[in-house]
Amino acid sequence: MFDDYLRALKDRVLAPLARFLGDHVHPNAITVAGFLVGMASAGAAAAGAFRPGLALWVVNRFLDGLDGSVARLSGRASDFGAYLDIVVDFIVYAAIPIGLIIATPGRGPAVAATVLVASFYVNAASWMYLAALLERRALGASATGELTGVTMPPGLIGGTETAIIYALFFVWPNHIVTLFYGMAALVVVTVGQRLVWAVRHLD
Repeated sequence: MFDDYLRALKDRVLAPLARFLGDHVHPNAITVAGFLVGMASAGAAAAGAFRPGLALWVVNRFLDGLDGSVARLSGRASDFGAYLDIVVDFIVYAAIPIGLIIATPGRGPAVAATVLVASFYVNAASWMYLAALLERRALGASATGELTGVTMPPGLIGGTETAIIYALFFVWPNHIVTLFYGMAALVVVTVGQRLVWAVRHLD
């Protein structure tokens, strides 16, 4: 929901560091580093080390924002880089809830995590195929001026909201079931928003 507003601000804030790194580090290397940090966050969650897990999650989100800034400012943005970025993001998004239910055994957390990850599956289909259709109609990222590789139809839950809610998973692990169900419900609302948009704009 807030991604469009914050992405340009993020690029401005990260610009000095991104320009420096652009001469020395390939943006895909930053993406891979972010992935490894994200998986370490999931590992920390599985071990019940929630504070280190939270710190690693914050670093993961920082690197996830930095790689795109470096790519754009260094002129090394690529379709493969955009593809790699979204694939590793989705792996981390799935790994952290799995790590959290390892640390919080029981049927309740396991069912809640399954519902959450299932909502991600449906959400991915709702925006990725819609994005593909918009790109085919020349209404994608290049037409709208978005800074992402492909257009990301807006919804209630985006990258910013995901970062915040995942942080809450680590802050309040004793409420993980409620948080899992709550996020799943918000994701379902987002899917509904895109379906309504598609009904109104696609034929």
